[in-house]
Order: sequence, then C-alpha cells, then structure tokens
Amino acid sequence: MWPGDSTDNLPVQPPSGLDMDNDHYADSVSSSSPSDSPAASSPLTSPDLSEDGFDIDRSPSPLGGREQEAGSPKFTLVIGGLGYIGSHTVLELLREGHNVIIVDNLSNSYQTILDSIKTLTAKHCKANGRRMPLIHFHRLDYRSRSMRFLIESYTDLVMSIDGSGRQRMTYQSRIEGVIHFAAYKSVEESIRRPLQYYQNNVCGLVSLLQQLDKYNIHNFIFSSSATVYGSKANTGEPLRESDLIHHAEERVDESTGERIVTQPSAVGLSCPYARTKYFSEAILADVAAANPAWRIVALRYFNPVGCDPSGLLGENPRGEATNLYPVLTQVLTGQRERLNVFGTDWATRDGTAVRDYIHVLDVARGHISALGWNGDRGGTGFRAFNLGSGTGTTVLEAVRSLEAASKRTVSLDWAGRRPGDVGVCVASTERASKELGWSPRESVAQCASDLWNFVERTLGLQQQQQQQQHSVKV
Repeated sequence: MWPGDSTDNLPVQPPSGLDMDNDHYADSVSSSSPSDSPAASSPLTSPDLSEDGFDIDRSPSPLGGREQEAGSPKFTLVIGGLGYIGSHTVLELLREGHNVIIVDNLSNSYQTILDSIKTLTAKHCKANGRRMPLIHFHRLDYRSRSMRFLIESYTDLVMSIDGSGRQRMTYQSRIEGVIHFAAYKSVEESIRRPLQYYQNNVCGLVSLLQQLDKYNIHNFIFSSSATVYGSKANTGEPLRESDLIHHAEERVDESTGERIVTQPSAVGLSCPYARTKYFSEAILADVAAANPAWRIVALRYFNPVGCDPSGLLGENPRGEATNLYPVLTQVLTGQRERLNVFGTDWATRDGTAVRDYIHVLDVARGHISALGWNGDRGGTGFRAFNLGSGTGTTVLEAVRSLEAASKRTVSLDWAGRRPGDVGVCVASTERASKELGWSPRESVAQCASDLWNFVERTLGLQQQQQQQQHSVKV
C-alpha cells in the first residue's frame, strides 16, 4: 500500500457554500484490483473504500518540505491519473513544472505507477536543476461525496466586488485546470453493461461539472475518442473535427463566397461506449454555450501506443488485450500463438487496414497544449481537437515495426474482414496544429521501440520475482 499522510494534512477546509476503437483485435472484459497485483474483476467494481473515506499521498519537494506549499500554489487536477494515458500525462505535466493532484480509485490501475511517476520526475528535475513540483495523490471515486470535500479543500474564500459595487465573499480555487480520464472504455463491456457506462461516463461527468462550477473551476479538458465519428469513418478520408459538431456552424465557401450552415448530426455510433463519449461532448458544448466562463476542450484520441522511453510506465492491460500493439506483444512473448489479420483486400498500399497510431507521449503533450486554449474565434468556450499522427499505418507495417524493435518474428493468420470494419481511419490534425500549436513528434518506429523496452523490462522483473520466490521455497 502507499505510504500516505492522514486526511488531517489536507489544506484547511473553507465553509461549504475518460483511441479509435475499431483497432480491437479481440473481445475482452477489463479487470481491476485495488492492490498492486492484477485481479480478474471488472473495472466497474471499485476498490473497497468507504463512501467518504480516501487515502492520500503527498510528495512535497525535497528542497523544502511543506514550506514549498506556502503562498497557495496552483494545481492541475488529473482524474484517472494513474491509468495508461493519465499517468503519462501526469508525468509530462510534472516535467513541465506543474503541481499535480491525482485522483484515482485504482479500479483499473496500480499503485506502483505513482512510484514510477515520482522516480522519473525526480530524475528529470535533478538533470535540469529544477525544483520538484508538488504531487498529491487521492485514492477515491470521483463520483463519491469525497470529491466535493477534496475540491473544497483546495479552495479559498476571498473578498470580491460584485456588479453593483458591493463586497462579497466568493470561492477562489487553487485548481487551475482539470483533465478528466475517469471513464469506462471497453467497447464489448459497454454493450453488456450499458447502464454502468452511462452512470459513470455521463452522469458522473454531470455531477463533476456541477462541483467544479460551484467552486469557479472552469478550465476543463475532456478525454474523448475518435469513436464519436461513427460511420463517418467509412469515407476513407482524414476525419476532421467539423465532421462531428454539437451546435450549428456557419462558414463561407472559399470558391463561391456562399455562406453555408452545417447542422449537428451523429451517424452510426456503434456501441454504448461511443454514445457516452458523444453525449458527454454534447453536454460540455451546451455548458460552455450557457456560461462564457467555461473553457472546455474535447480531445478525440485515435490509437495511443508506446510508452515513456524509460520503460517504467507503459500499457499493461488487465485481462485479454484487445488493441493491435498489446496483442502483438503477447504474440512476441509467447502468450498467444499468432496474430489474426482481418482483411487483406483493402484498397491500401499492402491490402491490410490503415489505422492512425500516435505515441502516448504526444497525446500527453496535447493535453498540456489544450490547458492553454483560451476560446475560439467565434467566442464559444468549447472546442474539439483530434489527437492522431495524421498519416496512418497499415496493420502489416505495425507488425513489421515491432518485429524490428524486438528482433523477433510474428506469426500471422490471414482472416477475412469483420462486420463493421473500415479500411482506412486517419485523423486530420490541422486544427490542433493551427490553434494549439501541437503536432506529433514521435514515429511509429519509436512507438514500437519504447513499447518493446517496457515489455522487456516487465518480463525481466517478473523473472526476478519468480527466482526470488523459488529461492525462498528452497
């Protein structure tokens, strides 16, 4: 378990006033455990926490202990911050000097991830002569009543002047921005358990937004998905953010000068998971339209892969892997006999389907860029951005990239197309480049190299543990 302070060390409480999923190569049910060891339980089962109780771990700078917290430091709150994308985003935030509050109920992540984040952050800060940012970890479910207490504990009461010139007390939070990853994300499980997905992904989001609004926290980054494009992916053209909008948009045709109004529409959302992401985006767009104080960004991921080059952080799926690269690593390590390649007659350069794979660190950097977004030119406070490579990689090219990184051969089974599959699904990243100043840095080869580094390190640790257990028995 984590070494942690008691809740008495919280700040003084003021008076009251979460990838294009058609990359799936197998069906699976995600599992969860509150401990450091995997367990065969559903991510819908939270750890054994009381409704209002939570664990807390605080890591102040070694250069000054709690003195560093003087002057009401500002924080970025990351909900679901120990998951695959969340942990890499937390790491990049810390490397950029942000103080971070992590909220995670450990239903689909491990506590050891926090140690890895601290180790990598300390190494980075030492190498660059920087002070270690603050890292606060709260083990709780973001839907519980504890979340209100947590947000309140990072809030100060300050005097302000209202529109009539009178003084009044108002909330001023030390949380500058919120990044929300805490959504259930298994396509297959969402079909079997839709109510749980709507309750967590949609109802939980609404409750969270109400709490943030109460304490004047209005900078919000939402973890969305390319699944919101639905069957629009079937066109084979790069997907643009304008292919899925939530309010009517007007533009001028450059060739004719004609004003064109586009109405919102959603087509072919194939599973409850995709619909929860679409509904959540629609809610966020409505909230921003109703209150100009909000600055909300929805980041539509395509297929995040890879991991931090250190090998300390990576994707460790519980239960059966579903996406291409984790399945490939299982074939390479002997956990599976071969990879099924679905479709060899697509109109692509080698006949296999094209998907948009993006390094998880590029995705993490996209969140940092999004925190600085200040509203679009139309005056609305909601904006969606694709996070993808913008180029596309065939299944066979992905296989070859991991073969090159591992110096091993992947056994393949050639199969027919699956119902609902599309030949090409690639992001347009023009908007993110122009408006966020973000563009992907890492190649598919780098994704494969970093992923294999993580796999080899994990296998080495497992072998060491087995040897130690054998020595104890002997």
